[in-house]
Amino acid sequence: MNVAIGSKNPAKINAVKETFSLLEEKNMEFISVDVPSGVSTQPFSDEETLQGALNRAKNVFEKVKPDLSVGLEGGVDVTPRGLFLCNWGALIDKDGNEYIAGGARIPLPNEFLEPLKKGLELGDVMDAYAKKRNVRHREGAIGIFTNGFIDRKEMFAHIVKLLIGQYQFSKKN
Repeated sequence: MNVAIGSKNPAKINAVKETFSLLEEKNMEFISVDVPSGVSTQPFSDEETLQGALNRAKNVFEKVKPDLSVGLEGGVDVTPRGLFLCNWGALIDKDGNEYIAGGARIPLPNEFLEPLKKGLELGDVMDAYAKKRNVRHREGAIGIFTNGFIDRKEMFAHIVKLLIGQYQFSKKN
């Protein structure tokens, strides 16, 4: 089985590879391709973030024609309770069936809202906030704000598990 991943981000790639490795499937092949999300570089709602994940899955599917394609997207959502981290994933099988799942949501500091509205991405804001480099490729905002209990790869792996579970369930029924 070959699985295409619509990203070159190491956290996303490793989430997909590690999660699929839990399956008893032999001869798994992974290819990661940097494809456009078709949404803002910093998605600003659940819907936009979900659309970015779907677009990544569709775009890599069209480019590679795999057995399965996976798109993962991180974003933020402004709610009445403040700014929240949001994450979505999409899986498309060779028959064109689409599966979607969302992940962890935690509040972000309200002071992040203005820089994000001005066009900065959360990764850039997090680098400055945490005084680190490439937070988006490592622990992510979730890793910083959960004190390392959950990192970005693990957060996306949870979403990939939800996607695989739905896919497997649909094949049984």
